[in-house]
Amino acid sequence: MEETNRQKKIAGILQEDISTVIQNHLRKNAVNNLLVSVTKVHVTADLGYAKAYLSIFPADKASPVIKEIQEMTSTIRHEVAAKVRNQLRRMPELQFHNDDSLEHMDQIDRELKGENNPIENPDILPRRKKS
Repeated sequence: MEETNRQKKIAGILQEDISTVIQNHLRKNAVNNLLVSVTKVHVTADLGYAKAYLSIFPADKASPVIKEIQEMTSTIRHEVAAKVRNQLRRMPELQFHNDDSLEHMDQIDRELKGENNPIENPDILPRRKKS
């Protein structure tokens, strides 16, 4: 289903404010070697839920960071609600997900350049299941 203009506007506002709040939390906790960015926000048609996709660098720290951010969801939601109180009547429930599209694109790029060639190294392919 196509997103309405209202959904897109609210998603843009939320994306900017969620990013600001998360960056402030990272600075407050003195986490300097981590880059977290909000790549996309999807808002449901009834504006009740918002899914925020986070890109985390380095990728090996992604799952503990996502877990920590999910535990802080109520705090993040409260701070974002304070920022958008004049633009939204009701703050949507927030859900955070890992966006691994950058790692996927990097893997495809490496494979196109000739790395991880299955012809030269057949061990990288998954084994076929015998039926």
